[in-house]
Amino acid sequence: MNAPIALITGASRGLGKNTAQHLARQGSDVILTYRSGADEAQALVREIEALGRRAVALPLDVSKSGSFPAFAEEVKAALARVWQRETFDHLVNNAGIGIHAAFAETTEAQFDTLVAIQLKGPFFLTQALLPLIADGGRIVNVSTGLARFVLPGYAAYASMKGGIEVLTRYLAKELGPRGISVNVLAPGAIETDFGGGAVRDNAQLNAMIASQTALGRVGLPDDIGGAISMLLQPGNRWITGQRIEASGGMFL
Repeated sequence: MNAPIALITGASRGLGKNTAQHLARQGSDVILTYRSGADEAQALVREIEALGRRAVALPLDVSKSGSFPAFAEEVKAALARVWQRETFDHLVNNAGIGIHAAFAETTEAQFDTLVAIQLKGPFFLTQALLPLIADGGRIVNVSTGLARFVLPGYAAYASMKGGIEVLTRYLAKELGPRGISVNVLAPGAIETDFGGGAVRDNAQLNAMIASQTALGRVGLPDDIGGAISMLLQPGNRWITGQRIEASGGMFL
C-alpha cells in the first residue's frame, strides 16, 4: 500500500515544519512549501528522507494567487516524478504571518496583506489543488484561538481566521461527495518565532498566558504538529466540518 502524501504550506519552519516531522514519523511522505527559507526546507527534506520517507520542497508565496495554477502544475510534475502518482492525500493550509496592531491603528496595507495571505491564499490555493487531491483525502486549515477569545491588537488577523473557519465548513459540505473531510485546527498561544517570538521570548507575557491556560503552560510546536497529524490519521475519517482548538484550555 502506498504511503499517504501530505502537502503542507509554510513548512520550512515553525508549526508547518513540526507537522511535517510528525507526519513523516507516522509514515507519510511530504510535499512542503517555503517562501524564502530554501536552505531550511532542503534540510527538512533530508531529515524526512533519513526517516525512510520521501519529500519534495517547492517554493510558494501564498500571497500571490496568480501563481497558483503554475504551482499546481509543479505539484503534478513532482507527483509523477517522485511517486508515479497523479494525486496526493492531505492538504494542510498552514502558511501565514502575524500582524499585531490596535484596531484604531491598523492600516489598509496591513489588512490587505492579511487578506491575501490568510484568507484569499488558502481559498484559491485549495481551489487550484482540488483536481490533485485524492477522493477520500483530508484538508486541515490552520486558524487561531483568537477567533474565539480576544486579545487586543489582533482584530484584522483574527477576522481572517474567522473567515477560514467559515470556509472550512463550506468546503466540508461541498467536498463531502468526494469523501474529502475538511477541518480547522485552532492553536492557542505557542512558543515559536511567529509574530516576532513574543510568546516565546517575553517571560511576563508567557507567564500571563500560562496562568490563563487549564494545563498551566504555553503551547509548544510539538503540541500543534501532533494535533494536525492526529486529524490526518485513518481513524479520524468521520470528523469533518469541525473546529478543533489546541490551546491547552486557554481562557475557558
